[in-house]
Amino acid sequence: MTGKERARLRSLASTEDTIIHVGKSGITPALISSVEAALAARELIKGRVLESSMLTAREACQQLAEACGAEPIQTIGTKFVLYRKKKD
Repeated sequence: MTGKERARLRSLASTEDTIIHVGKSGITPALISSVEAALAARELIKGRVLESSMLTAREACQQLAEACGAEPIQTIGTKFVLYRKKKD
């Protein structure tokens, strides 16, 4: 992915609502399935790591991206953005 594509996705994500929350349970199979469903519906999702979590936003973003076959776009503070192109 080029820098321009990544910048465009970051600008689109700025208006999106945070729909994924990583809590003290960390990355669970239920969380992975909800991320999969969200990516299938939207392509671009924003998540947040709660203070009770043992993971940083960068770690959570990377683990979810690997588990879901998504591309990590951005990590700022406790928030992160994932992108996965629709298959059709």
